[in-house]
Amino acid sequence: MFSGLAAFSTYFCMYAFRKPFSAATFSDVEDWHFEMDYKTALIIAQVLGYALSKFAGIKVVSEMQPQRRAWILVAMLLVSHLALVGFALLPAPLNVTMLFINGIPLGMVWGLVFSYLEGRRVTEALGAILCAALIVSSGAVKAVAAYLLVEWQVPELWMPALVGALFIPPLLVSVWLLARTPAPDREDMAARKPRPPMDAAMRNALLQETGLGLAALVAVYVFLTAFRDFTDNFAAELWSALGYGEAPEIFLTSTLPVTLVVLGSLWLLMFIRSNYLALVCNQLVVAGGGLLCIAATYAFENRWIDGASWMIAINTGLYMGFIPFNCLLFERLVAASRSIANAGFLIYLADASGYAGSICVLLYKTFAQPDLAWLPFTLQFSYVAGGACMLLIVVSLLYFRKLDPDMQRDDSVSTHTTAAST
Repeated sequence: MFSGLAAFSTYFCMYAFRKPFSAATFSDVEDWHFEMDYKTALIIAQVLGYALSKFAGIKVVSEMQPQRRAWILVAMLLVSHLALVGFALLPAPLNVTMLFINGIPLGMVWGLVFSYLEGRRVTEALGAILCAALIVSSGAVKAVAAYLLVEWQVPELWMPALVGALFIPPLLVSVWLLARTPAPDREDMAARKPRPPMDAAMRNALLQETGLGLAALVAVYVFLTAFRDFTDNFAAELWSALGYGEAPEIFLTSTLPVTLVVLGSLWLLMFIRSNYLALVCNQLVVAGGGLLCIAATYAFENRWIDGASWMIAINTGLYMGFIPFNCLLFERLVAASRSIANAGFLIYLADASGYAGSICVLLYKTFAQPDLAWLPFTLQFSYVAGGACMLLIVVSLLYFRKLDPDMQRDDSVSTHTTAAST
């Protein structure tokens, strides 16, 4: 549990360098005379850097040697903070490039942190603790950012750098503690297989084995990432449209029930010893999240629930789908497969695709539906993302039946019987 808490704290601190700017509206920025909204430009710039990092991480993270992780983590986060300082110093539109630079190092943090936890019998428990950071960190950091804006009257352009500076000391302590995580023992490796760095041949072997099933899962993750990124980056606008614009604490308080429901259910998967059965259950949780998004949006449109309940419900459904991909689902897929691999490769393959999808959604909203308000667009997106997740999970469930040990034994018996008869 100590390692899980250190991982949680490290990733929590990372959000102080990634998300504080999204708590501001940037409605009155000098020298910005473009059709695209300034905040949207900032988000696209950062997501472009983040997505580029994810594509690089497919190779870099999967090949990373354990002894290099800690100092690379610290170096990446300090570079991202320097970019926030540059964002405050440079005038618009030049400072938009600083958000692109800020996103590049941040994109590899998750894979480096999770690599300390994967390949263990208790990876689900440790991963659930780490995944809590995905749910609560953004809201907590934005609550701090909103407090600095409202109570300290910090200028919007300087606020992200100040928030990052506040989190540097706990970040350094967290990485130092995380680096002391022991390697998986023999029982861990027997239960979940060794997790060595992967070369190109190993990556190709895993892709050939997982094929269509992996493609369906990655497509699910594209929808989930785009939906999650949109609702997270424009949370201030959504809460304002729902009547909570003057309540900065809503960023944090609304995430607490989401965390309890999502991680409580995923924690139970740790007790499933069969890697294949756990893989199936993870996929069913993802499909259930898609169904919840659709049901909650339908209820809100018919005024059966209020705005706050709707936001909590769709975020619960969203994270029911999103969280398993970031450690639990791919952890079990690697363990159930015949290939020698690490989960970091699959996580970054999905992440790279997901953030590319996120950029496409932002561009579509900006240029194809520029007059559509944030709230109606989110309502539409809830139906699309939820429906796509449910349909694509059916495809992956059918494809990965071949990993069922019972089916493999039946195939083996059939092969031996045929050979004996000839």
